Amino acid sequence: MTDLCVDTAGLVPLIASLARRAACELDEGYLELVRAALEREESPYGREALELILANAACARSEGIPSCQDTGTSVVFMEIGQELCWRGAPLAEAVDEGVRRGYTEGFLRKSIVRGPFDRVNTGDNTPAVLHTELTAGRDITITVMPKGGGSENMGAFTTLLPQAGERGVIDFVVKAVEEAGGKPCPPVILGVGLGGTMEQCCLLAKKALLRPVCAPNPNPRYAALEKTLLYRVNDLGI
Repeated sequence: MTDLCVDTAGLVPLIASLARRAACELDEGYLELVRAALEREESPYGREALELILANAACARSEGIPSCQDTGTSVVFMEIGQELCWRGAPLAEAVDEGVRRGYTEGFLRKSIVRGPFDRVNTGDNTPAVLHTELTAGRDITITVMPKGGGSENMGAFTTLLPQAGERGVIDFVVKAVEEAGGKPCPPVILGVGLGGTMEQCCLLAKKALLRPVCAPNPNPRYAALEKTLLYRVNDLGI
């Protein structure tokens, strides 16, 4: 079998397109949840907020403009078939060039700074955050997720002792949501990672945000935990 060689230059326009679409087109599954929530909502303020979200999403998609002024940090996930080989510029450089073009040509807000203390804007929303994973075969799956600063600032991590069990996990997640309050733009989708090392746990939480919003965890135990968390979080009344 001959390995397939891919030129990284071909990734640039694809990632640029994905970056623009991600900023302007909200996921349809998410919008279905908002519509369902609107049917149940009793508060006039809550109904108005949900109606504005739907109207804004429709306008953003039809006009090709961002649905939020915070177009975020570009987080790029790539699942790469291990039978592939690469030629051209290094993969990370091609990803950054795609983000650079997408944000410039799409007139998206550039938020990234070159360092946490001098706060000098790079002017093109790079560098992106790139996560790669080797998979079987020769396919490539690319996902671009703009991670807004409001939600990212409310991220939380802890290390629990083994005896804390599910109760410890539930209490930590609920407390994190309660302390965040209305700072991350609602309605909020929670991504929760469990286990592994610190960086692996946080990466799992990010990847959880990529699942279809209505799809439960395939493991019945964790699906039940999701239901419990959903009830406890919504019961906060935020």
